[in-house]
Amino acid sequence: MQTVALIAQKGGVGKTTLAIHLATAFAAEGRNTLLLDLDPQASATEWKDHREKEAPAVLSIQPTRLAKVLEEARAIGTDIVILDTAPHSESTALEAARAADLVLVPCQPTIMDLRAMSKTVELLRMVGKSAFAILNSVPHQGSGGQEAADTITTSFGLEVADARFGDRVAFSRCMISGEAAQEVEPQGKAASEVAAFHRWVAAQLDKRIGAPVHRRTRKAEKVA
Repeated sequence: MQTVALIAQKGGVGKTTLAIHLATAFAAEGRNTLLLDLDPQASATEWKDHREKEAPAVLSIQPTRLAKVLEEARAIGTDIVILDTAPHSESTALEAARAADLVLVPCQPTIMDLRAMSKTVELLRMVGKSAFAILNSVPHQGSGGQEAADTITTSFGLEVADARFGDRVAFSRCMISGEAAQEVEPQGKAASEVAAFHRWVAAQLDKRIGAPVHRRTRKAEKVA
């Protein structure tokens, strides 16, 4: 089982957007995928409530139950777990970071987001976890994305993912409809960005813990 955590102490950076699109992409290729919603706001869970498709499975849990739920998920043959964490919660971030094979720090290319990243980086250093930054809501024009990437590397020592999400209406609409951008417009630019993000994450996971066993998705078993 492979586990990916999206962690950022600042709210509104796109953790849930990235989490649901990544989980949907893994589920679409046939992996048994579980998205664990650790945020009391439960945006990922609300997205699932509007979703007609069964996969990916989404479960809202208390951070204190994370270790037990991950153990149960492994026991029933889950392939991929995505952790969508809460902002402004050091305990949640620390638990998720410890459990993850890959930690991603979402960030928008704004001064406020870049300044706030230092808190997240400090937490990750406390548990000795390396991480990648993933840029979200990058403007279509201008050099803001590259400038933000350079700042993240030089100021915080984080590598920046090759993939990034642009500032696209398609992503925000999906939060309401219970769909993912790649399902609504498979040939659209948002879908292309999701595909690139999915490939990049899969490659990073394979480097860390080896190539996964691919299973065809079966009806989800309950994780309590």
